[in-house]
Amino acid sequence: MLVFVFRLLSHLPLAWLHAVGRLLGRLVYALPGRYRRRLRAHAAQAGYPDAAFARRAAAETGASMLELPWVWFRTADALARVHSTDDHLIEAARAAGKSILFVTPHLGGFEMSARYATRFAPITVLYRPPRQAALATLIEAARADTLVEIAPASVAGVRQLLRTLRGGGQVGILPDQVPGKGEGAWADFFGRPAYTMTLPARLASSDKVAVIAAACERLPRGRGWRLHLAEVAPPPAGSGEAAAAWINQAMQSMIRRCPQQYLWSYNRYKNP
Repeated sequence: MLVFVFRLLSHLPLAWLHAVGRLLGRLVYALPGRYRRRLRAHAAQAGYPDAAFARRAAAETGASMLELPWVWFRTADALARVHSTDDHLIEAARAAGKSILFVTPHLGGFEMSARYATRFAPITVLYRPPRQAALATLIEAARADTLVEIAPASVAGVRQLLRTLRGGGQVGILPDQVPGKGEGAWADFFGRPAYTMTLPARLASSDKVAVIAAACERLPRGRGWRLHLAEVAPPPAGSGEAAAAWINQAMQSMIRRCPQQYLWSYNRYKNP
C-alpha cells in the first residue's frame, strides 16, 4: 500500500509536494512536545536561537519527507533538477585513480546526493534498515533499478564498503547518526559533546581514498536542488576522539551552508 501511495504522489508536481510538506512541517512544529523542544534546543546550541529559524527548519523537514516520492520513483526527473558547479572534485578524484568516500549530513535532499554520484559510477551506501516491515519494503522498491547498492550497518556491511573502496569505487555514508556503543567516540558537535562515528576515518585511512562532503540544498518553488561538494582533508592519525572531531568538523562546515535545512530534531546528543 505504501509503495502504491508513494508512486501516486510522485505524479504530483515537485513544487506542490514541497509546499504541502512545508505546511505539514509547520503544523507538526506548532504542537507542543518533545519534537519542538529538541529542534529549538539543538538549533540554539548551534547558534540559531530564533523561533522563526526553528519554524523554517520544521517546514524544510516536512518538505524533505514529501519530496521522497519524486526522489525514489522519479529519479531521472529529480536528477535533471540537480544543479552543480562542483563536479570537478569528483572528476579530479577519478582522474587520479582514487576511490571516493562521500560524507553527507542529514541536510536538504540528502537522498539525492548518492543518486547524483551514480552519474559517475555506481555507489554503495551504508544503510540501517527500518524496524517496520512496510517501510523496508517501500525503501527496497525505491532503490530498485538504480545504481545505488546497499550495505547493512553491520560488520559485513563495513567489509562491503571496504571492498568497494579498494576496488576504486564510490561509497556514501551519513556520519551524523549516533553509532552503536563501542563504534564511536565523543567529540564536539556545535559546542556540545556528541557520540560520533569513527568509521569514516577508518574508511579514508588510505591515501587512495578521496573524501568529499556532499549536500543537496533544496531550492524554492520546486526548482530542485543545488549540490554542494567540498574536498575534505585526510583524517588525522591517532585516537578515536581525533577521528570523530575530524568528521564532525566536516559536517558542521557543510551544515553552515544552509542550516535551516538540517534535521535539527534528530537526537544527536543521545548516549549510544
